[in-house]
Amino acid sequence: MQRTTPVVLNLIIINAIVFVAQLVLDKTMPFTNTIALYPYYSGYFKPYQLVTHMFAHAPNNFFHILFNMYALWMFGSVLERVWGPKRFLIFYLVCGLAAGVAQMFLTNGAAIGASGAIMGLLAAFAYLFPNTEFFILPFPFPIKAKYMVAIYAAIDLFGGLHPGGADNVAHFAHLGGLVMGFILVIIWNKTNKKTFY
Repeated sequence: MQRTTPVVLNLIIINAIVFVAQLVLDKTMPFTNTIALYPYYSGYFKPYQLVTHMFAHAPNNFFHILFNMYALWMFGSVLERVWGPKRFLIFYLVCGLAAGVAQMFLTNGAAIGASGAIMGLLAAFAYLFPNTEFFILPFPFPIKAKYMVAIYAAIDLFGGLHPGGADNVAHFAHLGGLVMGFILVIIWNKTNKKTFY
């Protein structure tokens, strides 16, 4: 078991606090709707939503925040150790902002969740540690990080281009964070060449 790094821990705490606030405040006011990210042309868009949306999660779906925070802990703790707290926080926020921009320009719906920033972390992890193996459902065998990120990217690209009627996943936000994650880690790795597994 790895130890949780400072920035990752604080991000998890902030997300948890916002989630509790959503559960409490949504009963008397549209708090989640206020901090969600809307398309820029919808009439509901506010600039602050580019930041607030990445700290909010679906209040009626505990697994949404649980999965995102687990991924943040798993990938983020490793990357924070590699880069240090300041660079990691910059990376996380930039990926989250890129996810928000992609979402509000490429889709019609509102979005909440840290998933875009998390996909940026996954991209960086796969780039730096491409041969690390994971077990992911439904595959009964280990998959290397470089293939795992390719699978997730393909799923989001297909889902974004061919959304189902009940699909409420922000596929283009995921892709926006993923692409920005790759761009940043490639640029940073050129100026700080290290050999990773």
